[in-house]
Amino acid sequence: MEISVSASAKAKRDYELICKAREKGDQKAYAELMELYREPIYYMILKMIKSTTDADDLTIESFGKAFKSIDKYTPEYAFSTWLFRIATNNCVDFLRKKKNRISPVEATFVNNPEQEMLEFNAISETLSPEEAIMEEQKRQLLRDVVQKLKPHYKELIEKRYFEEKSYEEISQELNIPIGTVKAKLFRAREFLYNLVKNNSDL
Repeated sequence: MEISVSASAKAKRDYELICKAREKGDQKAYAELMELYREPIYYMILKMIKSTTDADDLTIESFGKAFKSIDKYTPEYAFSTWLFRIATNNCVDFLRKKKNRISPVEATFVNNPEQEMLEFNAISETLSPEEAIMEEQKRQLLRDVVQKLKPHYKELIEKRYFEEKSYEEISQELNIPIGTVKAKLFRAREFLYNLVKNNSDL
């Protein structure tokens, strides 16, 4: 489906980037779309979540879901409208899951084909010695799986989730735009999910 000739310059710009992204796999187009809408999506999520850390992660998750489903987008309505709907639904899902969580939590890669992302799975505050050993073994297995990623993806995962650095810190350290960091991090998590999915020990 082609965009209407009467569409705004903004709509035509977005659709051109979308076509480059989904037809040519243009990573720069993905990064530019993320850079254009990152802040409005982030602040919308922040109003719903009331947590800057969660809002940051939910922002990139929302873009990840949108980019994964970008073939379904049609120019009948604005890309921003479509993107905000995905982000809103993502927040609703997050809030629903949060009600069922207990503390403390640990970052765990889970087998979730809809999100292909890091989730926080609740663990008991008091583990038996045997359970503690199993948890430690699981964490080590995750680190081993991360080592199988290509070097630039492995570096991003390690900096974000093991060293707990912000997107801004990673951007400055690697001297690349924040939008590129987030786009590559989404791809890294997608690859990691596929590795975890095929590892029966996790």
